[in-house]
Amino acid sequence: MHMIFIYGPPAAGKLTVAKIVAEATGFSLFHNHLIVDAVASIFPFGSENFTRLREKFWIETMEAAAAENRSFIFTYLPENSVRPDFPNRVQNLVEAVGGAVTFVRLDLSRDEQLNRITNADRAEFGKLRDSDILRANFDQFEAAARAMPPATVTIDTAAMSAHDAAELIISKLNEIAS
Repeated sequence: MHMIFIYGPPAAGKLTVAKIVAEATGFSLFHNHLIVDAVASIFPFGSENFTRLREKFWIETMEAAAAENRSFIFTYLPENSVRPDFPNRVQNLVEAVGGAVTFVRLDLSRDEQLNRITNADRAEFGKLRDSDILRANFDQFEAAARAMPPATVTIDTAAMSAHDAAELIISKLNEIAS
């Protein structure tokens, strides 16, 4: 069982790259907004119930996948409403059943984030599309990303296409497997 944990700032292309990797590997795609949007339909983002239920759904889904030996990709935006130890707890639960986690960091400059943040395709899953909110949270997003476990691979998604980024991730997985 293998989990690919793709993280990075808003508009880094996490879901776009993850979809390509999922198609190429056959791994299921469990992207952040599946749960975020479901819980936010009732509770305001960041509220106590939102934060508690989001994490509970994430963890229980991951535990079930690990128990059934189902490999998957998870996309994640490090930010302050998630407990800082969340990635380590996820890694521990996967490794407890003999699985492995590969952390992949997607990155891009603040200017490029601002260029991408208003893209229409970001509306599909209620993603952040407000440049003022992004600007106000740059430091918070960067601080949360620094608290992540070390990445196996870091990719500047402004410097390569989503397909090339996905190919790089897949090649790293193949290295790990051999």
